[in-house]
Amino acid sequence: MPDAQAGAPELLCDAAALVERGDAVLFEVLEHGQRVPAFAVRVDGQVHAYLNRCAHVPVEMDWQPGRFWDAEKVYFVCAVHGALYHPSSGQCVSGPCPGKRLQALDAREHEGRVYWYPSQRFQPVRA
Repeated sequence: MPDAQAGAPELLCDAAALVERGDAVLFEVLEHGQRVPAFAVRVDGQVHAYLNRCAHVPVEMDWQPGRFWDAEKVYFVCAVHGALYHPSSGQCVSGPCPGKRLQALDAREHEGRVYWYPSQRFQPVRA
């Protein structure tokens, strides 16, 4: 459920831009006034969004922009530490941070578009 003080949903992309286990759509959010990279992907037909920040050490995880998948496209892999994360839950399943999770963002698909929902902690970046 979106936070009542969060404001309107933010358009990320057309739903077709998120291909099943394909490259992520990258975006930024404000966390405590600081720009933080984030990403959205489609897994098993569902949209998931996370901060692009490893749970082990806060570094960006993609090995190329928008590319988070291991070779088999089963897990997200941190290009820096090799941590593997379950894409539906963000839970670390292997590597230096077992049991920790990626920070999830509220993202949903509606009428052919994908939106993320700001919260008190995460706000949209405004030009």
